[in-house]
Amino acid sequence: MWWNDYWHGPWMLFGPGMMIIFVIVCFALMAFMMRGTAQRPAAGRALEILRERYARGEINETEFEQRRRLLEQS
Repeated sequence: MWWNDYWHGPWMLFGPGMMIIFVIVCFALMAFMMRGTAQRPAAGRALEILRERYARGEINETEFEQRRRLLEQS
């Protein structure tokens, strides 16, 4: 029954081909999702806001220094 000259043709490549496509899609999704985490702004913007608040007189010098040190640690 199975001993003939029948070749399954291109269908036998369908399974491995789909698996390769699935792995590529998974890696692409991972790269896309991780790209967003790498683009988070650092403490630069927070420090800029802190300086603006100090310049406007909303916080005093000791509070500014405490918060600046805390921002520079992270």
